[in-house]
Amino acid sequence: QVQLVESGGGLVQPGGSLSVSCAASGSIFSINTMGWYRQAPGKQRELVATITRGGSTNYADSVKGRFTISRDNAKKTVYLQMNSLKPEDTAVYYCYAEVVGAGTPSLYGNYWGRGTQVTVSS
Repeated sequence: QVQLVESGGGLVQPGGSLSVSCAASGSIFSINTMGWYRQAPGKQRELVATITRGGSTNYADSVKGRFTISRDNAKKTVYLQMNSLKPEDTAVYYCYAEVVGAGTPSLYGNYWGRGTQVTVSS
């Protein structure tokens, strides 16, 4: 009943910028924390950034000052603006959301998007 669909991603040169977005849909009462994770080849999935419904953000040290997470609660969408990209940012970026489902009983669950590839290379 809940789906997360990422948009964006692609190939960008080092130092460039890219923006990805993720829209949630389905039987949703509210969304608490949303965020982005990424997984590079040969590495474990790692947290990139999170944002609460009220707008409080948290970033991995590796992306602080370069990435900005934001959200539009009305659109049930989370965004990630990535600037000053480095080759080590290359990864599949996954959206997630902590969702309170609509209806009865009230259910809580974590949902993941399929991911979008971000490649930083010259």
